[in-house]
Amino acid sequence: MPSFDLVSEIDRGEIKNAVDQAQREISTRYDFKGSDCSVELKPGEEVEIEAANEYQVKASVDILRSKMIKRGIGVKSLTLGDLKPTGNQRFKITGSFVNGIDKELGKKINKFIKGSGIKVTSAYLDEKVRITGKKIDDLQEIFKQLRSSEEIEVDLQMQNMKS
Repeated sequence: MPSFDLVSEIDRGEIKNAVDQAQREISTRYDFKGSDCSVELKPGEEVEIEAANEYQVKASVDILRSKMIKRGIGVKSLTLGDLKPTGNQRFKITGSFVNGIDKELGKKINKFIKGSGIKVTSAYLDEKVRITGKKIDDLQEIFKQLRSSEEIEVDLQMQNMKS
């Protein structure tokens, strides 16, 4: 019976490259000239963006997201916190990269699959969800629906496709 594993994984090296490219672009852009805006990758897959005003922080987030797309990292894998003033007329936003599927998200994915009406079954197995069905077309359709769903807030990949 055809099946695949639904996972949410990110490559730490690609994240580091995307952050470095974003920092490089920020340092050369005209609208950031003379400001000390920074995009840093912290331990534990967290990113911190700090700038002189809210506009620069939001523009830096957009630059980082565009670099993530070019590096093949899904934009949904970055969850950002609130924009906060840090003092000295500076603003900061922190975010983290989601890696793996926890139990709550696994339950949400299983509920979504059951509500879709496609004849597939799913089971949560240690940071991944195994989806099984009679037809490969059904598996591909449910994967497409999961990726485009607004309810699922993480970037999903397909692994171990077996027919």
